[in-house]
Amino acid sequence: MTELHDSAGTGHGGAHFAVFTDRADAAAAARSFRRPGTRVLAHASGRPWLVGRWDDDELVTARAGSAALALVGTCPVDAAEVHRVAGRLRDLADLDAWVRSLPGSFHLVAALDGRTRVQGTASGLRLTYHADLDGVTVAATRADWLAAALGRAPDRAQLAVRLLWPVPHPLSEASLWEGVHAVPPDEALVVAADGRGARRSRWWTPPEPVQALADGAPLVRQALADAVDARTRGGGVVSCDLSGGLDSTSVCFLADRSPARVVASTWPGRDPADTDLEWARRAARALPDVEHVVWDADASPLVYTGLLGIDDLLDEPTIGVMDRSRVLHHLPGMARRGSRLHLTGIGGDHVAWCSEAYYHRLARRRPLFALRQLRGFRALWQWPLGGTLRALADSRPYGRWLRDCAVDLRGARPATVTTSLGWGMPPRLFDWVTPDAAELAGRALRDAAAGARPLHPDRGLHTDLEQIRGCTRVIRQWDHMAARAGLPMASPFLDDRVIEACLAVRPAERVSPWRYKPLLTAAMRGIVPEECLRRTNKAAASMDAADGLREHRADLMALWEDSRLERLGLVDGAALRRLAQRPSTPELRDAVLYSTIAAEVWLRGLEPARDGTAPARP
Repeated sequence: MTELHDSAGTGHGGAHFAVFTDRADAAAAARSFRRPGTRVLAHASGRPWLVGRWDDDELVTARAGSAALALVGTCPVDAAEVHRVAGRLRDLADLDAWVRSLPGSFHLVAALDGRTRVQGTASGLRLTYHADLDGVTVAATRADWLAAALGRAPDRAQLAVRLLWPVPHPLSEASLWEGVHAVPPDEALVVAADGRGARRSRWWTPPEPVQALADGAPLVRQALADAVDARTRGGGVVSCDLSGGLDSTSVCFLADRSPARVVASTWPGRDPADTDLEWARRAARALPDVEHVVWDADASPLVYTGLLGIDDLLDEPTIGVMDRSRVLHHLPGMARRGSRLHLTGIGGDHVAWCSEAYYHRLARRRPLFALRQLRGFRALWQWPLGGTLRALADSRPYGRWLRDCAVDLRGARPATVTTSLGWGMPPRLFDWVTPDAAELAGRALRDAAAGARPLHPDRGLHTDLEQIRGCTRVIRQWDHMAARAGLPMASPFLDDRVIEACLAVRPAERVSPWRYKPLLTAAMRGIVPEECLRRTNKAAASMDAADGLREHRADLMALWEDSRLERLGLVDGAALRRLAQRPSTPELRDAVLYSTIAAEVWLRGLEPARDGTAPARP
């Protein structure tokens, strides 16, 4: 068995574990997961049930007869309620309705008459994987734990797929290791009583978007308030981002209503045209009990800072490494001020807003209304009339669209209107990706297209769900990094109940060319001051990204000097080194390096750690 180095451990808030059935052979397999610092939650027999790492306040568990339940994460439910549910449990499927009623973000593990059910969150923030270990089915919340037990190295073809930008559904959800299988976020894994087989059961479907904004806004307000309350009800000190944008401002005002004392954190932008700080100060003036900390803009790490020093052991590549230093930089300062948890507004853009792709269907169902709205979008985003009409006329099913994407992976990026009204951004490979890697990625796309189904038949809802899952895959890794750094983060907008409340509102009222975030504005009226609700834009960090490319050119050069991807024959290292010498070239616009850097940094993180342990390597 290969070992995982210390970054696979956690601070508070970074729980991860493996799950075992109540059998002797499963108990033998569990020994591969026990190492210094791990904890064990046992079956009634004394055999291991959960093996991993968690804090006491992240676990609620109860047992009644042949049933046992465990919630791991953030959920404001007490052991007495969990015991009542366990006592009434007659079928594992009966848990569907209960789990969809609970706020927070958590894994659910259930055992009943020898069978086991494991699931994460519909958002994808908490995932589940499984593997066959000598005939025993083992589930885990991290893919690399299972890969280490199997002694497997990352699969080269899967690495080639991760060089796509972006990686489309369903390829984005696959494990990086052969033999380690991912469970889709909306499904639960059910392991048979003999521990030697598993099936998947769908427990979550998105709500139909039929509510009027006036009816849905109070439900969004309550869901977001419950999500913040789940983190703040314990009191103490919590910190919050206060960027000046509506998302973080909403979380900050809700946290201020809690028993916790709040410290608000603002990073001003470097761009002189950035008005975030002024908006943050307006909000802070209405929060007299909140300590407002404003950091020095010039001290904020740029994009690409610290890439060579990243040693977090992650179970998949993430573009989040580009902003790792920026995300974590202020956390020690918040911890010194007593914060036990840092709340962000991340996810508000993904759930309170929505994709314009809904207008592909609206144009057919409500043509006059859609025409008026599309005229506004054309003016707002500068969509050409011909391109808009062609995008609306494109009725290819998702599988056909995905197959067509595989034909032109090196082509120019399509017009914005095409991606906005379609199934999403067609994936692309860049000049430094080798022909061999391109063949592997193209083959994977063609294979996936043969049986691919969208996340929802409506391309608008499909796009919303795909963007939410894409966001949570980054935040999942940032949460791991923050927990390791000593101050866990939480993003209440990405709780399942908040997502459901937002998705239930009619898309025509959630996205409009005439109003900025109308749903969140309506939901927060009476909580956030009207002055703050009147903001109609947000700052971009394009200057920070451009400055980062220039300032960290030497780091990028060093990254490609001994490229692990080049060793595997997946990239042309010389081409990447030439690009690193020209950070202002137009070729590097639009984050085209992100997927390649993510894969390279991830591979380096799998190498022998400073403490001498050695994770599996390709």
